Amino acid sequence: MRTVSIRDANQQFSRLIKEVEAGETVVITRQGKPVAQLSPRPLNRLDDPEVRTAYERWSALLHARKGDGYRVGNITEEDKYGPIED
Repeated sequence: MRTVSIRDANQQFSRLIKEVEAGETVVITRQGKPVAQLSPRPLNRLDDPEVRTAYERWSALLHARKGDGYRVGNITEEDKYGPIED
């Protein structure tokens, strides 16, 4: 993790962005105290075609099985959490 002052960050912004694109995190300071952080965005795994295909197949299977369960009635708060004390 690299630390730079606001002034240096302003002067080197393009270079800092390239570092962040490469996976680096940059902390920006004012008078030696951290005030901001530049970090790579989390990967969206659904952008991966294999992951997207697997997700879509799983989702379709889940929706196809939606009616397989059975209901015996409504669940109350007491059913979920036990007897309610006053």
